[in-house]
Amino acid sequence: MPLPLAFIGLGAGSAALGVGKTIKAAIDQKDANDVQQKAQVIVNRSTDVINVNRKLCGEALTHLGEQKIDTLESEIKPFIAAFEKLHNVELVDSVGMDELQSFVIDAKGMDELKAMQSTATSLLGGMASGVTVGAVTAFGAYSAAMVFGTASTGTAIATLSGAAATNATLAFFGGGSLAVGGLGMAGGTAVLGGLVAGPALAIMGFVVGGKASANKDQAYSNLVQANEYKEEMQAAIVACNGIRRRADMFTRLLLRLGVYFEPLVYQLEKIIETRGTDYSTFSAEEKKVVAAAMATAGAIKAVLDTPILTEEGDLTQDSQEIVNKIAGLLKKHGKI
Repeated sequence: MPLPLAFIGLGAGSAALGVGKTIKAAIDQKDANDVQQKAQVIVNRSTDVINVNRKLCGEALTHLGEQKIDTLESEIKPFIAAFEKLHNVELVDSVGMDELQSFVIDAKGMDELKAMQSTATSLLGGMASGVTVGAVTAFGAYSAAMVFGTASTGTAIATLSGAAATNATLAFFGGGSLAVGGLGMAGGTAVLGGLVAGPALAIMGFVVGGKASANKDQAYSNLVQANEYKEEMQAAIVACNGIRRRADMFTRLLLRLGVYFEPLVYQLEKIIETRGTDYSTFSAEEKKVVAAAMATAGAIKAVLDTPILTEEGDLTQDSQEIVNKIAGLLKKHGKI
């Protein structure tokens, strides 16, 4: 018996509607895949770039830490050995780098410098065995007093070794262990790279069929999150570059001070060798050498005492000011 025309028409309409839905689902799925791929590319590229910049930032801080240790070992150590032989030291105004005299080190500063130098010797031994890399990097970012203080466990970071040193340093960068309310190792890793926590970007797999349209919406949502992630990584890159440049400035400053300081220490040693250890018997020129050496040692200590980063991972204003002040004095007096 022939089907009524109404039923035939209804069947044809349903078939057409089904085909239409299938085609739309396929189009939506393709759009979703394209958008999802774009989001993934953005995430991958942003991650690659920030990882490179984090690495360069960390290397600059480590290099500065190594330079600080070298300065303490190769320059401060012989200065202390020579200076401690002197008696009756009473400084008076001397001709020369008058402004630098404001850095002349006192007895308390000398004791602190000796403590730094002693710890630097320990760190140097650890560097040879590769067990204090974390502490060296922290020394580059922070002042000697901060790094040679204590980790969140109450143990001096510089006395730790291996994984313990790395973990303590990362926790230190994060403002302490989680147990004491800090950000812990994860936070430290973020701060070390100048990286703030980004959005959690979960790239979800797609399903087919009737949920294709929903997947398309999810893909566009992921694209929005990918662009947010990209913006945060760009801000982190700026932070990384700022830290790296400041670390390089400190490294160059210590090198410049070293070029000026080493001849002074050599002259001081020769004065003691030929004139003895009684400062009161030195000539005006010889006293000038002593004063200049003490002032330069104080300037070096000022650099070692000045952190590049706050505990939150921000650049410090003091670090820029100390670079400007000392570099300006060296330039003014033609000391390279």
